[in-house]
Amino acid sequence: MAGSLNLVHEMQGLYGPFTIAERVVQKIWLRRDFATDRAVLVDGRKLEIRSPGTWNLLGGPDFRGARLRLDGGDVTGDVEVHFHGSDWSAHGHETDPAYEKVVLHVVMFPPTGAVQPARRRDGVELPTLTLLPLLHRSLEEYASDDALEHITARDAAGWMVELLARPTGELRQQLLDRAARRWWMKKHFAALRIQQLGWAAAAHHTALEILGYRHNRAAMLAVAAWHPLGEWARGLDIDDLYREREGQWQLQGVRPANHPRRRLRQYQDWVARQPDWPDRLCYLSPKLVPGLAVATPTTQFRKLVGLAAWRELVAEQVLSHAIGGSRLDTLLCDGLLPLMAARTGIDLLPAWFHWHLGDVPREVRRALRETGIAGQGTAPLCHGWGQGLLGWMLDRDARASG
Repeated sequence: MAGSLNLVHEMQGLYGPFTIAERVVQKIWLRRDFATDRAVLVDGRKLEIRSPGTWNLLGGPDFRGARLRLDGGDVTGDVEVHFHGSDWSAHGHETDPAYEKVVLHVVMFPPTGAVQPARRRDGVELPTLTLLPLLHRSLEEYASDDALEHITARDAAGWMVELLARPTGELRQQLLDRAARRWWMKKHFAALRIQQLGWAAAAHHTALEILGYRHNRAAMLAVAAWHPLGEWARGLDIDDLYREREGQWQLQGVRPANHPRRRLRQYQDWVARQPDWPDRLCYLSPKLVPGLAVATPTTQFRKLVGLAAWRELVAEQVLSHAIGGSRLDTLLCDGLLPLMAARTGIDLLPAWFHWHLGDVPREVRRALRETGIAGQGTAPLCHGWGQGLLGWMLDRDARASG
């Protein structure tokens, strides 16, 4: 229901408690940002999502007019989303006529044995889908993406005052700590992806996910699941592949250069030139020589490690120059470096931290400059400072929500 957009849940993450809003869970359902190919109801039936429905920002069920297939049978109706199975009764939906057309109850956390299945006012027991086992990433990452979407110039005024009020030394340490936390979280879930899919498939999924940007990440992951790396090496019809996900692509707010059809062609070109690119990436890992601490000044670190030369080596020998600019830096930092660290055991945190900033909102660049953390002659802008600031913003949102 509309009010549930503001409901929050505090949970324990890998590195301490964090708060997540119910709107994040609703967005996961809306965007099908989970392993839909493995979607199985609590009662064991297979679920196919033809359409997640229309997000209802008014009173009543969260989604109107969803089109589903349950064990091969077509079902149309509303969908209600909650953190827990018990929320259905706690919110009074079982006696509310507004919920008489609900056909699916979506919950984040698995129901316990003591929780009764959700029932409508007419006594019909609702099938339940649990999202947590199907997520591509940690809930902290989903919450972080949600916070990032709400970073606007108006929002920046409030958190910028807080940042500027903190002593530079204290702020630097806070950003260092949060950057390290985000790195270990990315590495942890990269390891889980490798464990689940194997090395080559994990790299394949990660690359397409990041090429989708935040708008089309879920649809790109669905493409990766249905079309493994070997199919791309043999060649795919990109127009047919794009049509397969019709209705899932998010085009509003997407620049022409980032159109998903263009990114799919870009990946096709990449794999055609280097069909064994995941193995090539793994071979290059030891060349990114560790041994320097995160505390090393960025300029010095990049020079001693030869970061520019290593970046060019990856661009040429792994990507065949199919990806470049800040998207290359984001691809490496958000996906490939954590995968490499998880696969090889090499400590790549310092390299990840001092890497080029990549794609971040302009407010992040501005904040790093105005606080004196990086830029304007103090130190080069780098990925770690940007990630630390995003982590700080997420923690601030959590405190405000709590």
